[in-house]
Amino acid sequence: MVSKVLSAAVIGLDAQLVHVEIHFSKGKSKFFIVGLPDKACSESKERVSAIIQNFLGRRLPAGTFTVNLAPADIQKSGPVYDLPIAVGILNCIGEINLKPQNKLFIGELSLDGNTRHTNAILPIADLAKKKGINDLFVPSINAEEARLIPGLNVLPVKNLSETVKHLNGINTIQKPKSYPRSVPPEQGWGEYDMSYIRGQEQAKRALEIAAAGRHNFLMSGSPGSGKTMLARTLPTILPQMTVDESLEVTRIYSVAGMLEKDQGLCMTRPFRKPHHTISHVALVGGGTVPRPGEISLAHRGVLFLDEFAEFSNKALESLRQPLEDGLITISRAKGTLTFPANLMMVAAMNPCKCGWLGDSKRECTCTPNDVTRYRKKISGPILDRIDIKINVERVEYDKLSRNQITQTSKQIQKRVSNASRIQFKRFRGTKLKSNSDMSQREIKKYINLDKQCLLLLEKAMNSFNFSARSYFRLLKVARTIADLEGWGSVQEQHIAESLSFRMDEL
Repeated sequence: MVSKVLSAAVIGLDAQLVHVEIHFSKGKSKFFIVGLPDKACSESKERVSAIIQNFLGRRLPAGTFTVNLAPADIQKSGPVYDLPIAVGILNCIGEINLKPQNKLFIGELSLDGNTRHTNAILPIADLAKKKGINDLFVPSINAEEARLIPGLNVLPVKNLSETVKHLNGINTIQKPKSYPRSVPPEQGWGEYDMSYIRGQEQAKRALEIAAAGRHNFLMSGSPGSGKTMLARTLPTILPQMTVDESLEVTRIYSVAGMLEKDQGLCMTRPFRKPHHTISHVALVGGGTVPRPGEISLAHRGVLFLDEFAEFSNKALESLRQPLEDGLITISRAKGTLTFPANLMMVAAMNPCKCGWLGDSKRECTCTPNDVTRYRKKISGPILDRIDIKINVERVEYDKLSRNQITQTSKQIQKRVSNASRIQFKRFRGTKLKSNSDMSQREIKKYINLDKQCLLLLEKAMNSFNFSARSYFRLLKVARTIADLEGWGSVQEQHIAESLSFRMDEL
C-alpha cells in the first residue's frame, strides 16, 4: 500500500513542495527514508516509530516501511518531516482515513507526540497559498507566523493525537482568528534618543539625512567621541516599516530560526552589530544548507560595523555587492542562492591606529606610515560606496554640562518620515524604496540640475577627483536633502551640503 502526504522544503528564502510517499509491505520489520535526507531528517525513522508506538499503545505491524521524499534531487534537512511521515504511516496502516488533496503538513514531533517550534514557516505558508492548498497543518507555536499570509486556512497542531482526530472527523481543530495586517507603532528605544546627545550637531544632521534617504554612513573620530551612541540612536529616527517590508524581514528571520516563540510580524527595523572578528561566512551567510548571514539579517534595517578598519579584508570586500545591488549571492557546490540585503550600513572607525590623530587634547603616537597603512585597510571601492562621511570630534565640557534642550528622536523621525513619503510618491510603480536605490537612469530622470549646480559639481569633480560612483552618490544625497527641506528640485545649497559630507575623504 502507498500513502502520499504533502510537505515542503525551504531552499534559501523560498519553499518547494515535497511529496512524502510511504510504501508498506509485510515481512521483516525495516524502515527506510530515501530522497536525499540529511542526518536530522534520516533520524525521523527512530522518532516516528517511537511516537506511533506510544500513540497506538502497541508496536507497528511487522513489515517494511519505505519513505520517499520527492523530488529526490533536493536536499531535505531537519526534523520538519516528522508530522507528515507519521500521518502517512498511520494512513498506510488504516488508522487514518486521509484525503491528502490540498492538505500540507509540516512540523517536528517530540517522543510524546507533541509538536515543536519549526523554522521557516512563513515561506512554507506563502507556498501553500500560491499552490492553492486548502489546509496548512503547522505546530501551534508557529500559528501566528503562518497566519501572516492572508486567505490561508491555518490549522495549529498541538500533538499527533489531535491531528488524527481532526482527520478522522472526531474532533475538529479550532481555526484561529486571522492575524491583523497593520503594523502597530514601534516601541520606544529607552536610553537611545537624540535628545541625550550633547553637541555633535553636524553628526546629527548627517544622521538625519542618512536616515531619510537610506544612505550608507561612515564616522571617523577619536575614542569616546560618541560614534557608537550616534549609531545606536539611528533606529529611533528611521521611518516605520511598511507591511511589505515587515513581511520581507520576517521571512528572513523565519528561515534563520531567529523568530521568538509565538511571534508574528517583525515590526521594528533590524539593527545588527557584528563584532569585528566575525568570519566571512557569518557575515555574508552560507553553510552546507545556506542560511542568511548578518548582511541579510540587516535587510531593511541597519548594519553597524564598529571598529570598521579592524574587520578582515575578505569580510569588508564582501560588502561590495550588497551595498551596490541590495542583495548577496552565495555560491556553493550544491547551487547558488541569492538573499536580499537592502540595508543601511553605518560604520565607525578611529582616524589612526592609536586613535588620537587630529584630537585637540591628546597627541597621536602613530608615524605617517602607520596612519597610511591603517587607512589602506579600507579599499577605495568600499569608500566609494559610502554616501556620507564625517569626522566626529571630541565634545567639550561646556557642551556636555549644558542643560540645553535638543530635538528628540520623535521630532527628527517626523521630518524623516515626511521625506520618505515624498520618495514613496516619487517612486510609485517602481521597485525603488528610497533615494539610495536609484540607478543612473533614475538619477537622470528624477534629478534635474540648473547651470549653477552643474558648475559647482564641475569644480568639485576637478578639485577632489571624485570617481563616477562618488559623483552619482553625491547627487542622491543632495536629492535627499532637498526632500527634507520640501524642495521639488535640487538646488545649489543642497549640492554644497552634500559635498561637505564627502570632502574629508579618508
